[in-house]
Parts: sequence; C-alpha cells; structure tokens
Amino acid sequence: MAEEVIAMQDVKRSYTVGDSCVYALRGISFSIRQGEFVAIMGPSGSGKSTCMNMIGCLDRPTAGSVRINGRETESMSERELAELRNRTVGFVFQQYFLLPSMTVLENVMLPLRYAGLERHERRELAEEALAKVGLQERMGHRPSELSGGQKQRVAIARATVTKPKIILADEPTGALDSATGKAVMRLFREINAAGTTIVIVTHDPRIGAGSRRCIRILDGSIQSDTVQEPDVQAEVPGDA
Repeated sequence: MAEEVIAMQDVKRSYTVGDSCVYALRGISFSIRQGEFVAIMGPSGSGKSTCMNMIGCLDRPTAGSVRINGRETESMSERELAELRNRTVGFVFQQYFLLPSMTVLENVMLPLRYAGLERHERRELAEEALAKVGLQERMGHRPSELSGGQKQRVAIARATVTKPKIILADEPTGALDSATGKAVMRLFREINAAGTTIVIVTHDPRIGAGSRRCIRILDGSIQSDTVQEPDVQAEVPGDA
C-alpha cells in the first residue's frame, strides 16, 4: 500500500475577530496516500482554504494533529515548516503569482535557488520542467507575453521543478476559459500518473466529478469523503 503523505486528525482552527471567535475548522480528520488525486470541495467560507493552508504548512491548527510526509507540523519551527514546505509541496494558484520582471525560465528556476542548487543545475531542471508542459519555446518570454493558459502551465512547471511529493492547487482553472481549463486538468492527470499526489481545492463540482476522490467540507466539517470513477468529460465544460 502507498505511503501516507497527508494526515489530519481532529484538526480545529479558530480565529479571534474583534470580540468573537470564528471556527474555520471544527475537528476534521482524513488521510491521503502517495499517488492519490483528490479534490477538496466546498463553497466560499466552508473551511477548504484553511484546510489547504494546513496541508501546505502555511498555518497551524488550534487543536489536533497535522502530519505531512510523516512529520508532525504543529511543534515545528517556522524554519522547519518552510523547509518541509519547499521540499514536499508544490503550489499552483488561480492567479499564477509569476514575477513580471523575470523570464519564464527564471520564474521556474526560482524555487531551485531556495533549494541551494548551482545555476547550471537550476537551468537544466527548469528547462526540463518547461518541456514537460510544452513551453520550451517560451522560456525567454515575460509573463505579460503569455496567455492565461500558458501562465498556468508555467506555474505548474514551477510547482513541479523541485519534484515534490504533493502538488496543492487552489482553484487552478478559475481564471481560465473552458478549453484551456480542460488542458490544464489533463496536465494534472499526467503529473498524477507519474506518481505525484494531486490535491485540488475548489468550489467547482465539475472538478470534483473529474477527481478520483472528493472530500466535501461545509461549515468547517467534512460532509462526505468518497472514492469514485472520475468523469473527466464533466470536469470543465467546452469542446476541447
């Protein structure tokens, strides 16, 4: 059986807003094994983004246990969390977050600089990652010269260049047209087929329908956790 890469046990997260206490997570528990393709679904304010932040080591629980790649995160220092995050999780966001002053190649090389690799190694790995997403001809372009779909593919190349165990994607097709969104989801499936765990946080039921496993969160609690035959045709509407 594949190893467990994400485990959340009775995780609670609350925030103080003025004189009130807001509960974002109310004791959720689930685990995800290496190689799974999982959608975490819920409407705005459901707690799915807080759940994403726990998986990505961007936040700590108020109570409960979060284990990423076998390591308990709640007692780790900020430096230890950053190291775990940089080595284990690749992030893909709806808004891309590419640096406009850098070329496509330089954007993809950036995480490798933080990993301490020499420049020639960074360049070689970044070129390889961009070739895998079909953008080897765009390496010298700036983000402003790319379409939305191309920007998202650059973001995916940047997320995968460090060869993380987990890709964590937040509404990755939300800013794309339907045909481009389908192409991006096909790319995620290809990455998953090579063994990388994919976790997509979304409010879109079509993404959930196209995932092997769907965890639904509402009001900070898990409503359902189902394994299903993915319906990739329902994933993103369009002809492409």
